[in-house]
Amino acid sequence: MSVIGSLLGLVLTLFLLLLIGRLIVDWIVTLSENPQGVRRPQEILHRLTEPVIAPVRRVLRPVRLGGVQIDLAFTVVFIVVLILRAVAFSL
Repeated sequence: MSVIGSLLGLVLTLFLLLLIGRLIVDWIVTLSENPQGVRRPQEILHRLTEPVIAPVRRVLRPVRLGGVQIDLAFTVVFIVVLILRAVAFSL
């Protein structure tokens, strides 16, 4: 395993953790009656992850299912990061 692969894998792992944090905080905000305590963490996580998700969202628009919209961009970025992380650690 090379140093560059390990470093890239570490960066992708940290980004993956940010994505998981974003997912959890967004669900807390969605399901909570008074989400005031998580607004600041949500804002920080969105600011850190949105530069990667936004370009994908421009290509893959959210899918509307009845009254609900499913953001496929987040899912695609999550899967791509998982794949790239596995490739980076195998270098």
